[in-house]
Amino acid sequence: MLGFLNLDKPATYTSHDCIAQLRRQLHYKRIGHGGTLDPMATGVLPIAIGAATRLLPYLPQTKVYVGTIRFGLTTTTDDITGTVLTSTTAQQLTVAAIEAILPQFIGTIEQRPPAYSAIQVSGQRLYARARAGEVVNAPLRTVEINAIDLLMWQPGEQPEVTLRITCGSGTYIRALARDLGGALGVGGTLCALRRVESGGLPIEQSVALDQITVTDLPLLSPQRVLAHLPWVALEAGQVTDWYHGRGVLGDWHQPENTLMGVTCAATQACLGLGISIGDRLQPKVVLRD
Repeated sequence: MLGFLNLDKPATYTSHDCIAQLRRQLHYKRIGHGGTLDPMATGVLPIAIGAATRLLPYLPQTKVYVGTIRFGLTTTTDDITGTVLTSTTAQQLTVAAIEAILPQFIGTIEQRPPAYSAIQVSGQRLYARARAGEVVNAPLRTVEINAIDLLMWQPGEQPEVTLRITCGSGTYIRALARDLGGALGVGGTLCALRRVESGGLPIEQSVALDQITVTDLPLLSPQRVLAHLPWVALEAGQVTDWYHGRGVLGDWHQPENTLMGVTCAATQACLGLGISIGDRLQPKVVLRD
């Protein structure tokens, strides 16, 4: 087994729960995921099988979410699963006010992750410290939000807005909900979240957890999932050098220090990733399943 799965994570499951269930369903232990999703969230969770787990850091980093924010409400977790901190009317809020403030959250911004998050500070997960009653102030992080599109507006006592957010790795949509509500002066919390793209994998091509079996395993090749990289095929003699960790001579037609995917010309099997250095392709990740 070597490849990727485009999993549609169900609600209430942690990302680790999905891995544990897949290990039982496939009777196979070497399985990993790229990009944690909160239990409340659903949607694309890239899964790597076998030696493909070593390729997870090289998946495309852009993620796309559809999230619904409720205004007039704040919680300990910055989402609907937490303990309510404040609850007030936000009936006066208008969609025009939201549209006017959204540009402040687009681009390279500073974001404080939720107190209940898996980030480690002084060797401890923040959520563990928060659950122990400690007042947690997560350190600010620089994140990239490429676009925010307003999809739906539902007015009311505590109105809700549904947004489509395109962002980089490490962005917390819960924190965006909290900060957007704070900027509007009414508070906000995330009440629904679905990831519709991650690692270059779209939700339309995802599969449900209970549909995956050993006999029906919709594996995607590394060549397909890492299609954003240039790929090169090695001949038999070059493959020998590759597996011995030696730079492979060739005309790679790529700028210096370009990350490239590598396959075997004879079998089309993925051999790993290399870096172009002059006329050599230096192994960076050598796959041996």
